[in-house]
Amino acid sequence: MFVQGLPSPLHREAAHEVLALIRALGAVPALTAVLNGTAWVGLDEHQLEQLQTQAGVRKAGWRDLAGAMALGHHAATTVSAALALAHAAGIQVLATGGIGGVHRVPLHQPAALDVSADLIALTRFPLLVVCSGAKNLLDLPRTYELLETLSIPVVGWHTDRFPAFYVPDSGLPLSWRVDTLTDLIELWACHHTLRGSAVLVVQPCPAEVALSTDLCEQWLAQAETEAQAAGCGSAERTPFILRRLAELSGGRTLLANRALLVANARLAAQIAIHLQSFTSNPTTD
Repeated sequence: MFVQGLPSPLHREAAHEVLALIRALGAVPALTAVLNGTAWVGLDEHQLEQLQTQAGVRKAGWRDLAGAMALGHHAATTVSAALALAHAAGIQVLATGGIGGVHRVPLHQPAALDVSADLIALTRFPLLVVCSGAKNLLDLPRTYELLETLSIPVVGWHTDRFPAFYVPDSGLPLSWRVDTLTDLIELWACHHTLRGSAVLVVQPCPAEVALSTDLCEQWLAQAETEAQAAGCGSAERTPFILRRLAELSGGRTLLANRALLVANARLAAQIAIHLQSFTSNPTTD
């Protein structure tokens, strides 16, 4: 997200804000990436700037990590790759903007299976993942159904509804809601004991910058039509649509993206601190 998910200079500003916030709360940030074939969990500012300014940085999912490492590439990490690296480093809490999921089928095209590797990685690497739900350009009902099929718990933080990135309410009800860190850590401890998957902790985009469903669907329909007219393949489609959403919204999607990243980082830091306290003293209230 801080390398390829936001345009310059917004990605630098967001990274500095998020890292400073996490440290101010008393937690330790650990950005993931691959530099010259070496996987890192905890980039320093110089390494982050190198990734942000250098041409040819790859976008690596979980499946791409071995290739990037063995062949000496630079690579920013998707959620699936970040999960793999964080788990290998013994980290239990991960913050991101929104997860991937089941993609919508473009109009007038045959149905195709296009599912993000994020969902499979969530079954493999048991972390607490803080996010603002799934990206609203996805097929959200099918994404939510697949999360259930894969036995990935989705827990609302102060919400009963599944958020959709910029949109605070996708219209999908959640099965579980927590309002205190203690309840969340108790749920995590029980799930972890049962050798479960990751747990998604979802919170809506901050209300002051959140977008309405109607506006987003209007912009999304136009962006999807343009992507189809431009002949975008599956790899180019999502970046094209996100770029057009930013343009059509006058930058409002970018502001919402940055705000939800900061909010999710704050919650993740608070969870990590409480989790450490709980682990040291399980009777802590």
